[in-house]
Amino acid sequence: MGNFPELKAAASVERHKTERRLKMAQSRLTKEEKKVLLDVLGCKYLSLLYKGSIHDYNPLTFHNICNNQGPTVVVGYNASGYIFGGFTSQSYRSSETLLYDEKAFLFRLKGKEKELSPLKIPVKVANEAVFDSSEYGPTFGNAVLVFLAQNIAQVATNVNTATYTFHGKELHGNDKALLECEVYRVEDVGRILAVPWRETKWAAADREEIMKQIRAYKPLLDTVPQIRVLFLGPVGAGKSSFFNSVNSTFRGYVSSQAASGSDSTSLTKQYRTYRIKNGRCGDPLPIIFCDTMGLEEKQGAGLDIDEVHNLLQGHVPDQYQFTPYAAMNPKVQGCIRNPTLKDQIHCVAFIIDGSKVEILPEKLEEKLKEIRRKANNLGVPQIVILTKVDEICPAVEEDMSCVYKSKAVQKQMRLIEAKLGIPLSQVVPVKNYSSELELKDDVDILILMAVRQMLRLAESYFDNFDSVPSDKNSRKDYYSEY
Repeated sequence: MGNFPELKAAASVERHKTERRLKMAQSRLTKEEKKVLLDVLGCKYLSLLYKGSIHDYNPLTFHNICNNQGPTVVVGYNASGYIFGGFTSQSYRSSETLLYDEKAFLFRLKGKEKELSPLKIPVKVANEAVFDSSEYGPTFGNAVLVFLAQNIAQVATNVNTATYTFHGKELHGNDKALLECEVYRVEDVGRILAVPWRETKWAAADREEIMKQIRAYKPLLDTVPQIRVLFLGPVGAGKSSFFNSVNSTFRGYVSSQAASGSDSTSLTKQYRTYRIKNGRCGDPLPIIFCDTMGLEEKQGAGLDIDEVHNLLQGHVPDQYQFTPYAAMNPKVQGCIRNPTLKDQIHCVAFIIDGSKVEILPEKLEEKLKEIRRKANNLGVPQIVILTKVDEICPAVEEDMSCVYKSKAVQKQMRLIEAKLGIPLSQVVPVKNYSSELELKDDVDILILMAVRQMLRLAESYFDNFDSVPSDKNSRKDYYSEY
């Protein structure tokens, strides 16, 4: 009894040494093998919890380390070149019972023959998916696949059950001895879809193809040489940054023409129209971006809602100084009293911070809906540019090509669809260039897809007019009475 504190302290020291060894240990999975496993699991992150060569092949040790860790995956390696294992979404707890898990499955990543493709074996009897006992290592089914069998580096299999259907040869080549056994905690499982819900191509050639389509675009009407897109959105959503990002994509390097950054009030104080060139000295592209003062929740701050009609109708001149207290009137110097079709707005782009959709203030949401009503009354189509999608999901932050596999991004897109009543086909996610010094194909592709969709939507605006309109405004305007 007198030695108990010393024994306890020694055990604690040994435990800390083991933890340090594990932190220093490398996963046996190669980079490519890990990628395949992540795809099989439908997740983006794995945390190594247990390694048999460090912790010993002991079921009790396994449970001491891996209990209450949430979803886990067991990976076994044998001398025949097979990598195989099992996944459970349930936590081990040493409950001495069979666990229900309809998401559990066995898998093979690779075999001795290089042509062997990954194999996934789903559970068929969910209430017998995993046997959770302190006397056994990771056990799938009722002893269907047992790791650390007999407290040594081996597995035991029983294929004559209905819980999982497989042959020992296809799973591990009938080689039951293990070179290594690893257990990983599975992070964000289920947050990444196996198949993207919106098909997108991510190659450099696809980027060039979209750029080619945008360069070659011509409005249906000869009297309108360029499409005008009006940017509207809350302060800090990234309106100016989006223009800078589009400009950077066509310039071939990251640039910053429009003032952008972070502030509690709008950095944009003037109405600015931006033309984008095809390269540094190239011809202008068939699109003009019209940047405005940001919307704010409180009255008397940010863009005046009454200003929107003037903007849509084309009365507001470039570099007009906004005031949050009153909208433009026809007596203001520079007012375009008789705008033609080419001066009007052909598409409205709502720029919304994708990471803040849930906390969009109610009054700000009402302002956006009021703008939608004004635009609809004039037949102006709208699109939502959902910015900062890399801040919504860690998987997207690491790899932008996961954007349409991310359930979190999909959720935000559907949420803004419901809030504003804009069809999901008119909601596109993007990441603006902010900290990067060089362009990236996947970031460019999302930006270019947004621009292309603006051009496509703007086509419907011209359906409101005659095929060959005069050079005067063909819609009666309330300024005409002055």
